[in-house]
Amino acid sequence: MQPAVAHNEPSHDLAANVVATMRQMRVASLPRNYEIFYEALSGSNPRLSLEVIELGHHPTQERLDQIGRKYFAQNHNQSIVEQAREVVAQELEDIARLLRSEHQHLEKYGQILDQTSSGLNNRDLISKELLQKIARAMTTATNSTIDHGRQIADTLSEKSAELESVKSKLEEYKRLAATDPLTDIWNRRAFDKELAAIYDSNRGILFKALILADIDSFKEVNDQYGHPVGDRILKVIADILQSSTHEAVFVARTGGEEFALIVDGTSEQSTFEIADHLRVLIEQTPFRWGEPQQDCGPITVSMGVCMASDAESADDLYAKADSALYRSKVDGRNRVTRYSDISARTGKNWKLYRKD
Repeated sequence: MQPAVAHNEPSHDLAANVVATMRQMRVASLPRNYEIFYEALSGSNPRLSLEVIELGHHPTQERLDQIGRKYFAQNHNQSIVEQAREVVAQELEDIARLLRSEHQHLEKYGQILDQTSSGLNNRDLISKELLQKIARAMTTATNSTIDHGRQIADTLSEKSAELESVKSKLEEYKRLAATDPLTDIWNRRAFDKELAAIYDSNRGILFKALILADIDSFKEVNDQYGHPVGDRILKVIADILQSSTHEAVFVARTGGEEFALIVDGTSEQSTFEIADHLRVLIEQTPFRWGEPQQDCGPITVSMGVCMASDAESADDLYAKADSALYRSKVDGRNRVTRYSDISARTGKNWKLYRKD
């Protein structure tokens, strides 16, 4: 694969480069493949670019789809679900066929029993030889029925295992589709769903709160130390947010350097203290890597807090927490602001948070 192009390359030149590269690597002209190569050649995702380079000259479609599911899981939803649907439909058809076969076999066995019963009822024709024939026929029929039943049971067990495998794959896909691939915490898609669910019940409105966090001056960090170092910083901060809170706290990466926490069952003051505790932990964490060690710190975050009861909807809650976050930025960064502390101020047109 050719080196990643510059970010300021005209889009039509980039598109032509993508098409040419795919043709050179004998990659099928599928939309999902184009998405991968466009992202890789644009240079906007260094990790993806490296994985595409490692594919070699003639990557298989299976390997490309693995990369697609990893980085663009939301766009592979239909194909994965469709594939699972086809597998389940085939398995159910096979099970139905097995049950029909078992039904037919039992019907034949029933006919043999009826014929045997009729023969035994005719006492004038009963003889030792007839009884021996009947016994042999019954033994054969019974053994055949038992063997057939065992085969059916074994096959059904296999089908059940195959269906369980499909279920596991769908569950794994569901997890991946809702997980941020870099930090391994919830992603924006999962966060939006969780945020909306707050207003599905009165309890959620009364007892939940939203904390928004944003790394201060993260663009400068990336520009100075490079994106690989920036990625490591994101992973460390995500781990701090995840490991330093109760397991019931929902932690997500909602954007490049943006995180969100949905807290349940705490007062506004307790929520503020949780946020401030996390802020201090991040500020005190050493960010040093390499030989000789390169000190990238201190790294700080600004935060905004809003109680669900102070908002009318999920969108309103996010906007108000974002306003509080923006206030933290304006007031000097590396601090936590409650929406309730700024909501009383009138005549202010609080802007939503903007990038540093």
